[in-house]
Amino acid sequence: MSKTQQRELPAFDWDRADNKGFGSGYSVEEHDRMLELYDNTLSEVKEKEVVMGTVVGITDREVLLNIGFKSDGLVPASEFRDMPDLKMGDEIEVYVENQEDPNGQLVLSRKKAKVITAWQKIQRALDEDLVIDGFVKRRTKGGLIVDIFSIEAFLPGSQIDVKPIRDFDVFVGKKMEVKVVKINYANDNVVVSHKVLIEKDLEAQRAQILNNLEKGQVLEGVIKNMTNFGVFIDLGGVDGLLHITDISWGRISHPSEVLHLDQKVNVVVLDFDEDKKRISLGMKQLQAHPWDALAEEIQVGSKVKGKIVNVADYGAFLEIQPGVEGLIHVSEMSWSQHLRNPQEFLKVNDEVEAQVLTLDRNDRKMSLGIKQLTEDPWTRPELRAKYAVGTKHKGLVRNLTNFGLFLELEEGIDGLVHVSDLSWTKKVKHPSDFIKVGDELEVIVLELDVDNRRLALGHKQLEENPWDTFETVFAVGTIHRCTILSKNDKMATLELPYGIEGFSSLKNLGKEDATFAEVGETLDFKVTEFSKDEKRIMLSHTKTWQEKNEPVKEQKAPKVATPKVASAPAQPDRGATLGDIDALAALKEQLEGRN
Repeated sequence: MSKTQQRELPAFDWDRADNKGFGSGYSVEEHDRMLELYDNTLSEVKEKEVVMGTVVGITDREVLLNIGFKSDGLVPASEFRDMPDLKMGDEIEVYVENQEDPNGQLVLSRKKAKVITAWQKIQRALDEDLVIDGFVKRRTKGGLIVDIFSIEAFLPGSQIDVKPIRDFDVFVGKKMEVKVVKINYANDNVVVSHKVLIEKDLEAQRAQILNNLEKGQVLEGVIKNMTNFGVFIDLGGVDGLLHITDISWGRISHPSEVLHLDQKVNVVVLDFDEDKKRISLGMKQLQAHPWDALAEEIQVGSKVKGKIVNVADYGAFLEIQPGVEGLIHVSEMSWSQHLRNPQEFLKVNDEVEAQVLTLDRNDRKMSLGIKQLTEDPWTRPELRAKYAVGTKHKGLVRNLTNFGLFLELEEGIDGLVHVSDLSWTKKVKHPSDFIKVGDELEVIVLELDVDNRRLALGHKQLEENPWDTFETVFAVGTIHRCTILSKNDKMATLELPYGIEGFSSLKNLGKEDATFAEVGETLDFKVTEFSKDEKRIMLSHTKTWQEKNEPVKEQKAPKVATPKVASAPAQPDRGATLGDIDALAALKEQLEGRN
């Protein structure tokens, strides 16, 4: 070293060199300045925050991160499994759990940082209505589980698409764009929707369809829903209703018989309500009407075959070919006049042959008959002889009315038994007091009118008229033992021998002790009036004791068996019977001969 160079070197401070300790040789000003320079190289780090860190070291078990703090932090390598290509210098978000643990180590977590960052992104997506990518992990009850930002969110089945989804499994393992629609931090639940994205895309398409929609327009659509009354068709963002009656010209009971879900169909616009946005669609209108193809040889009188498609209270509908039906009225099903319910005669799906009665191709109406395929019983040549006046028959009671009953002798042949022709002795007020529907009754023909299809029948005429004999037995002035059956304001009804009824005015019920006879009492009564034509006998008990001194012509018939009288119940122990009418007449002649 030259002397010149020695002069340029500063003088060495031996006092400072003697001081021991690192950094102890600095002055206070120099120490403070160096601390300030060091602090500026470090960033301020707070616990429980997410910060950016740089990878400065990688081992099999840990990853060393520099977050600008006075020390680096270690993160388990297991938290980087989703980053197989991790390398030195990569920047990663981490969560500061603790600035310094008992070992003086900075504690970081990438897992917690991902969760906090994910919830922040989810909240931002909800606030700003953002579209985010999701991954469908699995199916769950009522919907799908979608991974967004490593958070599992619920996608309800109703929010997958605008049309009903029947198979959720097709979405599993696929990516899907969604929007956050609801966040519940208390339960860490997130609800997302894919449907809102589709609806937004369809708004413009829907508006275009509605603006261009008009009656008669033919559109293509997809069946999205099916009900008993029809199907709903997606026309590309707008739904229309295809009613069941507009699906086919033929009669169907449910749309599923000819259509199925997700099927593409062509339909025509039948009607459109702009205010309510209701669209009525038709499918059968795109095909020719079956009536236009009805064979010309089908005319009135022709025989046709078909299937019963509906049974109503008034008749049944026979489908000759799809879309062509005829009505078989209940009156045209049988010659019998008592068929009231068509279901007793026909059922749906029955194969039936019928005759065309009326045909109107313009109004597309047809009436049919079944009974016309069999002979009308009233036109049979042997009818007049079979049901001649005086012939006896048996039949079933089919109907009861106030004036009589209708008896069916055979199918299509009915006769009327008037209420007055049921019994000689019993006064029948209503046929139900005498017989009931379904019972069998024997009758005799009283009148036959083939032209007007009328047959008058009688039941009491099967026996001789006992009133011819009663005229002798119950002659005026004779006394008989009678029981009072009932009383009203003016008259009392009495039961006479042989089960016939008589009548007495209330004043004629007076007894000798100044009292009046009551219902149930059995007393002697004198005949005061007898009318064979009106079948009426008037009697009086009062006259039996008022006219004691007058000769009384009392007839007492011997006790013999009672003859069979139609509908008259037997009356045991009530005096003479009709079985000895001839004996009474002979006895009378002998008495008159002696006189």
